[in-house]
Amino acid sequence: MSSGRETYDGTFTGRHTGITKRRNTIGDKSQVVKPASAKRTIDSPNYIESIEENFDEGRDRYLITYADLITLLLGLFIILYAISNIDSQKYQRVLRAFGNTFGFDTEIINIESQINKEETAPVIQLKEQLTNIIHDHGYDEFVKLEDNERGITIHIMDQILFNSGSARLESKSYEILNKIAAVLRELPNDIRIEGHTDNVPISTYEYPSNWHLSVARALNTAYYLINVENLPQEKLSVVGNSEFKPIAPNDESGRAKNRRVDIVIIKN
Repeated sequence: MSSGRETYDGTFTGRHTGITKRRNTIGDKSQVVKPASAKRTIDSPNYIESIEENFDEGRDRYLITYADLITLLLGLFIILYAISNIDSQKYQRVLRAFGNTFGFDTEIINIESQINKEETAPVIQLKEQLTNIIHDHGYDEFVKLEDNERGITIHIMDQILFNSGSARLESKSYEILNKIAAVLRELPNDIRIEGHTDNVPISTYEYPSNWHLSVARALNTAYYLINVENLPQEKLSVVGNSEFKPIAPNDESGRAKNRRVDIVIIKN
């Protein structure tokens, strides 16, 4: 007994895997419904022509300009990244290569030394200005300059600032602070006022320790520069170091150098 199924038009077809014939219910002619081919003829000339017809050259032309712009921007950022950190040795090799290629002697500029010259020129001028102030007013014994990685440090010994065991500025300190403030006022750098003591313990009602004394001396010096010499207070900071950052041995001859106030001109 053969099995079959009833189609929508009332005909019976046998079960098979071939092409199914169906009657056209509208007309008298029968037609064969073929399954779509799995292979698309992308390389067909008609297909390419249809793609070209659908491409609106005027409307989509901006994509070319946009792609060029993105490419140029990418190249620009790569160049900026590459030149942001110059390797001096590679720089010299490239210059020598260009000189050999084009047949002329290439003058190699030392970039690091050039940068150091530009940085040190204002520093040298500032040191000379401060040195002249110290020397002209006879403070060579009590005021010293030091140039280190932090910046220029002005060491002012406590003999011309305070009495022993006190943080109150003496009137003899006003002249040197006034001269130094005239220079500091013109600088864009931040200024740090640091108080220091020797290692002799102190224990009074006003200053229970050398920490209290060092902070009070730095604070009073900063207040004078702000209130009297009109230095911008946002540029100043205050630090107390007690006895723990000496510049000389804490013996009979060195303790006087350790009792000091440092005015540090911070490098930008």
